[in-house]
Amino acid sequence: MDAMSITDQEFIQFQRFIYDAAGISMSSGKKALVSGRLAKRVRQCNLSSYGEYFRLLASGDAPAEVQTAVDLLTTNETYFFREPKHFDTLREHALAARRRVQTFRVWSAACSTGEEPYSIAMVLADCLANGLWEVLGSDISTRVLQRACTGHYPTERTGHIPPSYLQRFCLKGVGEQQGTLLVARSLRAKVQFMQVNLNAPLPQLGMFDAIFLRNVMIYFNAETKRQVVSRVLSQLKPGGIFCIGHSESLNDITDAVQAIAPSIYRKR
Repeated sequence: MDAMSITDQEFIQFQRFIYDAAGISMSSGKKALVSGRLAKRVRQCNLSSYGEYFRLLASGDAPAEVQTAVDLLTTNETYFFREPKHFDTLREHALAARRRVQTFRVWSAACSTGEEPYSIAMVLADCLANGLWEVLGSDISTRVLQRACTGHYPTERTGHIPPSYLQRFCLKGVGEQQGTLLVARSLRAKVQFMQVNLNAPLPQLGMFDAIFLRNVMIYFNAETKRQVVSRVLSQLKPGGIFCIGHSESLNDITDAVQAIAPSIYRKR
């Protein structure tokens, strides 16, 4: 089993599988990633090849296994306060809204294991003492969402959290939990997590003052990018802030937003 490799034809099948499931275009350079991430599942399902595993997924008889495969193939590494300029802009936008009575809402649209929405929540808790704010974190992977809901992280993932925020919003593990950090319950209570497939019609989410869609468009082809961005921006209020990854671009994707800084846009 350890020596089993994925054939070109099997890899093409999984390329189509993840494109159909999540809109993700997986290059031929990802063949080793697919093999490595799915090998354990092939073994645990007592199957002898990746082709047999694909046939199980395609049979319609194993929806839970389909979700497991999607989870394994879409997980994206992240960390707290990644790309700090985005959080500076969020702070400015939130401070400008302090006097209004409506709830200030932010959507982390590909939140992975939760570091991004909790970073957003720390900024909002700092800026909006009236408590009129909320954060939604969504991802296609149920596995990462389960981790996100716990708010529990190894300390090496938390090095970018400002010291004052660490003190106010985080609990340091002791004893058996040494080397870990727990986001405070008061902050976790303001962050909701939901499974959302950005490559399908969106559920009723309401409108947002800011949306983070970072480091996910790199996995989509141009047409899928246009569709996903259009769906996501339909949930952003006019004048709202839209943040994407520094390696990403909205050129030829949408004209519904105006650039105000590198990778930061305002909806027209």
